[in-house]
Parts: sequence; structure tokens; C-alpha cells
Amino acid sequence: MKKYHNAENVAICDGKLKIKVDGFNHEFALSVISERLAAASDVEQQHYQVSYGIHWPLIDEDLSIDGLLGIKHSLPNFKNAANI
Repeated sequence: MKKYHNAENVAICDGKLKIKVDGFNHEFALSVISERLAAASDVEQQHYQVSYGIHWPLIDEDLSIDGLLGIKHSLPNFKNAANI
């Protein structure tokens, strides 16, 4: 899957997810973005994979970068294509 953002420096500490996305630092309270992640152990929180989003396999949790940043995408307009 194509990465749309450059996400790096992912860290969880003091109940917050800290991440650098496209050169800008962001911080999110775990209690706001994911109850499952907030309740996870330190080991579970620190075991993650970054791709299109962030995946925590030990707790089966996924957060998209777009979702964290509040970016919404509109669906393509297939209605016009059907009226050929």
C-alpha cells in the first residue's frame, strides 16, 4: 500500500502518542484516540508497525495517519461514469 505521509519518531509516553508527520510534530492523548491503546501495557504499546497508519499487533489496534490528523477524503463520483 502506498504511503501518503512520512511518519517517523513514533513514541508513546505519559499517556500520549507522539509522532512526526511530514516534518511536523503531533501529540495525541491516548484516552482520546484509542481506549484500547490507552489500556494496553507498556510492552503492547511499544510493539507497533508504521505503514499507511500505525498498527499494534498485540492488541489488534490500527490508527490511520489521516484519521489522527483529521483529514477526510471524498469518494469518487461514479455516478457520472455510469451515465456514458
